[in-house]
Amino acid sequence: MKKTTHILIAIATTLLIVSAACAVSGQVTTQTTPISTAEMTTPTIEAASPPPTLDLHTQEELLTSLYQQVNPGVVAIHVLSSDSMGSSSLGSGFVIDTEGHIVTNYHVVQGASELEVDFPSGYKTRAEILGTDPDSDIAVLKVDVPAEELAPISLGDSDQLMVGQTVVAIGNPHGLYGTMTVGIISSLGRTMQSLHEAPGGAYFTAGGIIQTDAAINPGNSGGPLLNLDGEIIGVNVAIQSATFDSSGQPVNSGIGFTIPINIVKRVVPHLIADGYYNYPYIGIGSLPGGELTLIQQEELGLPQSTGVYILDVSSDSPAETAGLRGANRDENNGFLPLGGDLIIAIDDTEVRNFNDLITYLSMHKSPGDAIILTVLRDGYETQIELTLGERP
Repeated sequence: MKKTTHILIAIATTLLIVSAACAVSGQVTTQTTPISTAEMTTPTIEAASPPPTLDLHTQEELLTSLYQQVNPGVVAIHVLSSDSMGSSSLGSGFVIDTEGHIVTNYHVVQGASELEVDFPSGYKTRAEILGTDPDSDIAVLKVDVPAEELAPISLGDSDQLMVGQTVVAIGNPHGLYGTMTVGIISSLGRTMQSLHEAPGGAYFTAGGIIQTDAAINPGNSGGPLLNLDGEIIGVNVAIQSATFDSSGQPVNSGIGFTIPINIVKRVVPHLIADGYYNYPYIGIGSLPGGELTLIQQEELGLPQSTGVYILDVSSDSPAETAGLRGANRDENNGFLPLGGDLIIAIDDTEVRNFNDLITYLSMHKSPGDAIILTVLRDGYETQIELTLGERP
């Protein structure tokens, strides 16, 4: 059965997943100074010490303390009516300040005309949507509640994350309020299709996505993924699953996806102030999957498989203005494979695949910024300056 990826509220949407790979090389030097037999000694080999273990009771105390600290700031979000479906649904969210701002997923509130926010104390209130961002799937809500209901959760630094790090998810899966699950970061740097439709009917890409095996299910959308210091390092957004429950909802299979908090920290201030956020835009299309296979590398006559191969350059885009080249076109046969530029670096930062390019732009650049792209063209390396636009 084909695996699919689903957003976590009652409505499922397929998302594109692309993995990243890298290679490392090194140099070995040779010792040439002669050593006499008398100088040779037998090294002492000590038994390796087992890694330190955390007492189970200490683990319990850490997790229970974290839950008590963080859970008061995690809320349930009910869409009381929806323009698109005419039915209610449930998601999660979290408090970010004492002014009543709550972060959740865009797809949780998409098309909503009325929202209800439920706090762990039992307090319920209406909420206003201040701003939404379909590219990162983030929305900011505003509530007017007593000060004691607002328990802001600290935001961490997703740039410091490592695969294998223990993480905690708190949310409302299947309507079970305040559910806590524990897992690890199982991968970093995933990409997925955003909810922002691009010209021509395709969708833009979101990068830098965190993968986790912490159990998340429908209803976890918009809830926090936390480190063991109780800091939010991401917003849970989707799962990949080929298994469904009796109501047709996807069931957790150990592969969940989370929006990195550093993206959220860039977007949220703009959503509060302006209601929207503009992403930088180059205007190129790449190969399906965004990464060259060995066969494609050979067919295209390229010296390497790492990089972003430009299949198409959008009309009136920054890429066209800068002179980037896409693959040759034929009016009868569509795209011919040869002729496209291969982007291998952006501002001296290596680009191994499409995720590297998208993540760099999302994390570090804004519309109007100038970038330097290093490309391979006709077997030669060249640098092209480009001024970023806004995603149309």
